[in-house]
Amino acid sequence: MASVTTLTGILKKTTLGIAAIESKPIVEVDVARHGGEDAPVEPPPKPTLGGAYELDEAVLDVLPIPGTKVTSARRYGMSLWGQTAKIFTELPGGEKMNYFLKSVSLGDLGQIMIEGEFESLKAINAVAPEFAPLPHGWGKYRGSRHTEDTYFLLAQFREVGEQPPDPIKFTARLADMHKRSVSPTGKFGFHTTTCHAKLPQITSCREDSWEALYRKQLAHMIKLDEEKHGEWPEFQHVCKLTLEKVIPRLLGPLQAEGRSIKPCLVQGDLWDENTATDMDTGEPFVFDAGSFYAHNEYEIGNWRAPRHRLSSKVYVRNYKRNFPVSEPEDEWDDRNLLYSLRFDLGTAILIPGCNQRQVVKDNMALLCKKYCPKDLRAISERRMLSSLNESSEDEEAEEEEEEEEEKEEEE
Repeated sequence: MASVTTLTGILKKTTLGIAAIESKPIVEVDVARHGGEDAPVEPPPKPTLGGAYELDEAVLDVLPIPGTKVTSARRYGMSLWGQTAKIFTELPGGEKMNYFLKSVSLGDLGQIMIEGEFESLKAINAVAPEFAPLPHGWGKYRGSRHTEDTYFLLAQFREVGEQPPDPIKFTARLADMHKRSVSPTGKFGFHTTTCHAKLPQITSCREDSWEALYRKQLAHMIKLDEEKHGEWPEFQHVCKLTLEKVIPRLLGPLQAEGRSIKPCLVQGDLWDENTATDMDTGEPFVFDAGSFYAHNEYEIGNWRAPRHRLSSKVYVRNYKRNFPVSEPEDEWDDRNLLYSLRFDLGTAILIPGCNQRQVVKDNMALLCKKYCPKDLRAISERRMLSSLNESSEDEEAEEEEEEEEEKEEEE
């Protein structure tokens, strides 16, 4: 497989190990909901208030309005990798104000997750303030009750309503953010590392070529998958072809022959439960972001999975109405399938017991069969020949063993 950026840079900066990447969810995972292959039947569970949450003094330091008095803090909702809470406060003038808190006790990995989400929300707010909670600050707990370093994010509290939101409103707002966003460097990438859940992404780089950045992104996830699940030769073959043949064939034309695409700010992990209708305003918003500047169609790759309600044609169709499909237009669906690999492979790594690794392999094989059939056949033939040679060698070994046994019996 070609040399690509992997976790190496992150490992050098944070001494982050694969053990941290493999840390298990802190709550029981609904595999069908988070990594299934079928359309959901039940609506997503609404976040509810739980018991009291003990605030670390570091959180108080980032409250945005001096003189704010915390009246209580309660657990709120659910996170697979950390804890979430709702903080109730009273401002100096007597006005009530609520805040959202997320904390992650995963050491250096937690710092990457929290800082990445803070910078993502900050970037989204700079373009579309109504489309994401305003982040107020992030930091590290100072208390000693946690065995690992704990990092936190403090943000505006917005009450979660319908998930996902109304398709017409939501897709219009999403497309508007994509259109109005401007990469500070004019390139694809981001100024820091962001995460897909707890998996660090290849974002802290700048690329003129979207093909080059997406190739790094997918190769990085393939590497993490191999670290998690071990080698699988058949999968490695289609991975190699996807990186070396399919990506150049499908993404190269986007920026060739006079065509161009704009680096758009994306939410980065947009599925049913990372977006909602605001109960107070009735407007759609997004959260749990892992942003960077990408081809806008990348955002829709995560919607392809049937387990997401966003896979409904009404969401995809309305998004296309608001943001026209890139040229070559007739390859939109194949690009969408290619982009889905990145998200489904992340799910395969994150969700124990799901079948997404097989789904990714099958979808890669479909793309390879269409865009590099000769290479796929050649690999299949080599594998078959290798298998035959192994069988022949085994038979010869067995025959030699039988001859030796016969000689021993004669003696």
